[in-house]
Amino acid sequence: MGKDHSFDFVSKVDLQELRNALQQAQKEIATRFDFKGSSASLLFEESSGTLKLAADHSMQLKSVADVLETKLVKRGVSLKAFVWKDPEALPSGGVKRQATLQQGLASEKAKEIVRAIKDLGLKIQPRIEGDAVRVMGDKIDDLQTVIQVFKGKDFGVSLQVENYR
Repeated sequence: MGKDHSFDFVSKVDLQELRNALQQAQKEIATRFDFKGSSASLLFEESSGTLKLAADHSMQLKSVADVLETKLVKRGVSLKAFVWKDPEALPSGGVKRQATLQQGLASEKAKEIVRAIKDLGLKIQPRIEGDAVRVMGDKIDDLQTVIQVFKGKDFGVSLQVENYR
């Protein structure tokens, strides 16, 4: 009897939930008193996966980021879905900050996850398939053990379990 059971570790973001969180954050930024008359803004370019925050000064930029993070958490979007760059000063005196959306597992992260699974010493077989890691095994209990162990580990990306069979 071969490998009967499997699941995939993936790193995906629900784009509809992301759009909803961004719209809510933009609405709050537009209506909040402390942002009135300022250049505080939030823009997401979906084609390139780039998120741009802008503000008049660094404290205001931090407030814009806090509003965004609050909305993302409420909508169930992981904060690890974005890779943030350092804030930059603008010629107009303001500041901006950019982030890139991470979809899928990079090959280095996938190899790190496979290594961590093998280190558990269970009779399971992890395999990298594109931007996901497929984990196969004979015993459902072994697969569930892997899932439980990985819920507590931090690989710097948001991990979800899909195709559990």
